[in-house]
Amino acid sequence: MNRQVGWRRAILLLLVTLPTLKLPVAAAQEQSPFDRFFEARTMRVDYYHTGSATQEIISLERAVSDGAWAGSRTRLIDDLQLGKYFFEVTDAESGQVVYSRGFCSIYGEWETTGEARTMHRTFHESLRFPWPKKPVRIVLQKRGEGNAFQEIWSYDLDPGARWVNSADPPLRGKVWTLFESGPPSEKVDIVLLGEGYTEEELPKFHADARRLTDELFSVEPFKSRRSDFNVRAIDVPAAESGISRPHAGKYRRNPVGTQYSIFDSERYVLTYDNRTLRDVLAAAPYDFVAILVNEKQYGGGGIYNFHMTAAVDSDFSDYVFVHEFGHHFAGLADEYYTSDVAYETGGEVHPEPWELNVTALHDPERLKWRDLVQSGTPIPTPWDKEAFEEHGREIRRQRQELIERGATEAEFDGLFQEQRESETRMLAANEHAGEVGAFEGAMYESVGLYRPEIDCIMFSRNRVGFCRVCRRAIERMIDFYIGK
Repeated sequence: MNRQVGWRRAILLLLVTLPTLKLPVAAAQEQSPFDRFFEARTMRVDYYHTGSATQEIISLERAVSDGAWAGSRTRLIDDLQLGKYFFEVTDAESGQVVYSRGFCSIYGEWETTGEARTMHRTFHESLRFPWPKKPVRIVLQKRGEGNAFQEIWSYDLDPGARWVNSADPPLRGKVWTLFESGPPSEKVDIVLLGEGYTEEELPKFHADARRLTDELFSVEPFKSRRSDFNVRAIDVPAAESGISRPHAGKYRRNPVGTQYSIFDSERYVLTYDNRTLRDVLAAAPYDFVAILVNEKQYGGGGIYNFHMTAAVDSDFSDYVFVHEFGHHFAGLADEYYTSDVAYETGGEVHPEPWELNVTALHDPERLKWRDLVQSGTPIPTPWDKEAFEEHGREIRRQRQELIERGATEAEFDGLFQEQRESETRMLAANEHAGEVGAFEGAMYESVGLYRPEIDCIMFSRNRVGFCRVCRRAIERMIDFYIGK
């Protein structure tokens, strides 16, 4: 072979291979934050939250694998500023915050009850985040004065430590799909769990799940954004039908311990057994959790970024499901104020709520939804408040009579139906009905807190859907979870 030709071929071969040699370097430079810091599975840190009205203690229990990571791989940092609590996961080597989320908890609600002034209680809670590749620092914060988050607990976690259980979680139920729009990491994933359904009643759970899912996605903005969601369900049969109703002297030992009478409020439904609940949920990819309880008694509950419940056989199950999902999904506050609640109310000064649909209106010019207020709408916005409150007192009087004589659920539902019809007419007749403003009376307070519109599904049982401020808050949450 000609020596000159041989050198030319060698140079040509080198030029051809050089771009290939550079590819791994370029790929490393383009590695996403998720791939750099995390594996595609879920770490769950369980802890005990103990305290009273004057003391708060966090005690670590365990760290376990919670299945495949179903959350976003692009929106790792929570910039929504929602929730009473907030946690950050920080890379120990660089000090960079690599994951964060806001949330609320049963403890956070309990400490506002009268009981918290007389005793200590302990609640189980969990933090879920992608499995770190290297040691991290977990920092738990709580909202304090001026709505600023302040550290209340921290822990240095090595994912390779002997006490960290990396085994796959055992599957405790059968997962099935209502509808699927795409990969879990690119969609909002809801899981429905049936509580109080026996093996023979599982077909009823399937029907209830489909009915209430259809109801949620018939309401805006969920209706228009259906393609951004996946909805799955888990079958976990119970030994007996129904759940515990302590006020009625009825008790059950259900799979995840869902019950009425939370905080001794007869119709407030949640589960205190977070550990078991999370173990069951590990069978399915999820961001949000809805527990359907196989009961007729009106009831439900919802806590932001924790879980929600609804009794499926009440005449108002459709309303309860959508209303409580608003709490759980978007951190929306209750806008009603004429019903009895377990929390202590009546404070002289109200700090500005973190919830997006309620305000203390300290500065009308800086109203958080000011851009939705039309020119000419007065702030605060007048409405026939006295007449509404008088009507509410009469409803409470009639309801107390039903309670005292042990009335049937049908009688309670009948009273609620009458209330719905009369309040729909009463509120719609106000001058500023249908406008966004600042209507006094919200979040269990008659004075000093304001809601955006005169009526909303977060205010009444009326068939009015979410107000514009609540719809915007929901859209914002959907965009966050799909990485938009």
